[in-house]
Amino acid sequence: MTKELLTLNVNGDRLTVAAEPHHTLLEVLREECGLTGTKHGCELGECGACTVLVDDLPVLSCLTLPAQVGESAITTVEGLARGGELHPLQTAFAEEGAAQCGYCTPGMLMAAKALLDIDPRVTREDIAQAIAGNLCRCTGYTAIYEAVERAALEMRGTHRTTLGGSAARADAAGSSANERAGRAQASGAYGARSAERSADGPAR
Repeated sequence: MTKELLTLNVNGDRLTVAAEPHHTLLEVLREECGLTGTKHGCELGECGACTVLVDDLPVLSCLTLPAQVGESAITTVEGLARGGELHPLQTAFAEEGAAQCGYCTPGMLMAAKALLDIDPRVTREDIAQAIAGNLCRCTGYTAIYEAVERAALEMRGTHRTTLGGSAARADAAGSSANERAGRAQASGAYGARSAERSADGPAR
């Protein structure tokens, strides 16, 4: 089959690549864009290893065609660090021993980022729901929960500093309902998007 040119917005860069039209976003990111941090796993939308963010929401790239993404902003694990500085989640995962074999880690990081970007004031239940679509066979999840909690604590400090004193308190009081809705949206993104794209089976 003849390759077609397509343009994707990945990690803040606009990339034009030639790809087979039936290839998934996972395949295009890895094979055409050279971004191999996103992992091949089950390719059935069940393990979460292929998770990326599309417009800040977690998406299973093994079930997504690039045409479905269009002009949306895609973030892969390679886009977490900024200016050579690791994201708090990356640092916390390393320091808490949350990555063992490491295969599931990129997907875990992206799912957790989607949650904490909405509001870093999360509970362990929020974290468990957010990464429910990501399977890990090494850590038993406790270290992962602790790493996300550690990153959340650091990001809460940044969040307060950015908003500032009384403004932060007013914002917190006035937006709690929206934040809860946002967390539910991030946590439920797997189910909604997977069901949508699994109706006809995985794209190959």
